[in-house]
Amino acid sequence: MFRRTFWFTTGVAAGVWATTKVNRKLRQLTPEHLATQAANKAIEAGHRLKDRAVGFALDVRDNMAQREAELGDALGLNAPVDPELPAPRRYAAIENRNSPKYVDGSTYQTYSYNRNEDH
Repeated sequence: MFRRTFWFTTGVAAGVWATTKVNRKLRQLTPEHLATQAANKAIEAGHRLKDRAVGFALDVRDNMAQREAELGDALGLNAPVDPELPAPRRYAAIENRNSPKYVDGSTYQTYSYNRNEDH
């Protein structure tokens, strides 16, 4: 009698377990669940791609700075400035009155460059 009860209980438990597994799998195969799962995977892939792109951009920026430093050293741009060299030129903030733009203290007649005036 106990033997039959044991196998009956085992069969019922196996049936409940199999039914639960099949129902879960069927729910996973519904169109709504598949669409949600695809959207979640697309979002995860986008995040992974963004992280890789940011890492790549940072690597490029670091290598670019390193290469600029190497080129600056090779060209002598990073060398200390020789104190005997003249100071860099400064450009005048006021116009030169001796330039050909001025004649007898007055300026040339200015012309409008509006291309629509001629038509």
